[in-house]
Amino acid sequence: MLRIVNRVLLGLVGLVLVVAGGSVLAVGLGVKPPSWWVYHGRHDVLLSAAARTRWRGESWWWPTVIAVLAAVLLLALWWLSAELRRHRLGEVLVDTGDGEGALLRGRALEGALSGEAGQLDGVERAQVRLTGRRSAPEARVRVLLQPHVAPGDALRRLAAEAVAHARDSAGLAALPAEVRMRGTSHRADRVS
Repeated sequence: MLRIVNRVLLGLVGLVLVVAGGSVLAVGLGVKPPSWWVYHGRHDVLLSAAARTRWRGESWWWPTVIAVLAAVLLLALWWLSAELRRHRLGEVLVDTGDGEGALLRGRALEGALSGEAGQLDGVERAQVRLTGRRSAPEARVRVLLQPHVAPGDALRRLAAEAVAHARDSAGLAALPAEVRMRGTSHRADRVS
């Protein structure tokens, strides 16, 4: 869902920038703009001299301008870093033992690990996401526990069985895992 919202926002921002820039370029090249448009001719400016200097004498003006521009810059840098960051590991480098290596799809290892974790006693559902580097992956496991299971026991079984099998089958020296557990909630039956 967040991915869709992000793409829609990027598309809207891009569309606004292209339309605004294209209209300024068109007016600058001599196209007659409509009467309601902010530019009226080729030599027109966006802000008049009076509009540009109106608040200059106020003591709050320049700190406000600088703070707004800094906030916009930080927001844009955060957005860029969120776009460039990989959320999932695409492939895992498997040591084949002959000096060569093989590539295993990250989703395949995630599916195997979540399938085995989901079959453990007391685990209702498990989701796995691989992060890190392809030579040193890390697992983020979300587990939904049934009400009768002790979280410590489930964690020990998960580490000893599912994570250990995934680590050994991929030929990894280590597979660090961050496990988040949540229990299912059951309502008491109503008796009349």
